[in-house]
Amino acid sequence: MNYKETLLFVGKCLTITHDKQNLKLVKEDIVSGNVGWDNVVKLSTKHYVFPALYCTLKRANFLHYLPEELVNYMKHITDLNRERNLQIIEQAKEINELLTTNNITPIFLKGTAFLLQNLYYDIAERMVGDIDFLVAKEDATLVLEILKNDTYKFTIEESTYLDNSKHYPRMVKRGCINAIEVHREMTLKKYRPYFNYDVVKTNLITSNSYIFLSFKDQVLHTIINKQLNDYGYLYKSIALRNCYDLYLLSYKTDTLKAIKQIPTLFKFLNVFLCNASFVFNTQTYIPFEKNKQTTNYQKSIIKLLDSPVKYKNHHLRVQFLVFSKSRMNIIRKTFYSKKHFIFVSQRLTNINWYKRKLGFKSAL
Repeated sequence: MNYKETLLFVGKCLTITHDKQNLKLVKEDIVSGNVGWDNVVKLSTKHYVFPALYCTLKRANFLHYLPEELVNYMKHITDLNRERNLQIIEQAKEINELLTTNNITPIFLKGTAFLLQNLYYDIAERMVGDIDFLVAKEDATLVLEILKNDTYKFTIEESTYLDNSKHYPRMVKRGCINAIEVHREMTLKKYRPYFNYDVVKTNLITSNSYIFLSFKDQVLHTIINKQLNDYGYLYKSIALRNCYDLYLLSYKTDTLKAIKQIPTLFKFLNVFLCNASFVFNTQTYIPFEKNKQTTNYQKSIIKLLDSPVKYKNHHLRVQFLVFSKSRMNIIRKTFYSKKHFIFVSQRLTNINWYKRKLGFKSAL
């Protein structure tokens, strides 16, 4: 199995709990003995859906078709992730109680929100990075003070932080498994007029004492975060974890109707629906508006998937352009922003920064 075949196989696997046609196709692929399990493990791990793959295959009663050693490994990793997620849920509970006691309402986002809402059949399915939550801008300074008093600390020096990002620097607490990110925005600066705290605050939902975005806004945030914040649209990449989140959210709300809430960003959001529909082999659950743009965009993605060399070169070009634009923007601001001037000066005079960039360990 090449990369494209493996991607589409794993994509179908993630839908077999609901999709009978894909259930049949996946079973045929497995029974035929044509599945390259080494490639499946590598790809699903890279896409952070390895536990989800195991859980869906288990629910379909397909594990007895797999090599026993592989099943044992999948179970081990999934059990570890389940235990980690239980600790994340407990940490989120403590944060929620800490802030609400101080009359602050944290709005949990992304993976942590999905865990707290029981979006998955098994909490072990979702691999979670940081604990992300959104607060009102006027509450942000107080939130940081409350967290610091609770012994949370920034992972970087505050003086090196540029305050134009979506969230404050990551914070950690001794004894807690996960870092947290306090958000005051959900998008890059250019998209904030269309999707921000004031836009979502009137549609919030409450469940088990937690506050979340509405399901429609969760759809928007899931797509915007990948397509625009992480430049997925430019990279022409397909991220299975984000697609799987969207797939499960599609059972809570109409995804196409959700993205029509922001006409200005519709073309970026619509192609994400198109990609998810393609990789999951279904348009029933994830409808999109088929037009010339989606057709051409999907063709270009398929060409890249068919040629790993072209995909790698495209990825490197986009990475260089994004990095260059970001760094030039910072350098430009040093001429009129003291904060940016200090930031750049500290970088250029920090030997450990050079060592990290060159791949060496930091000096003691």
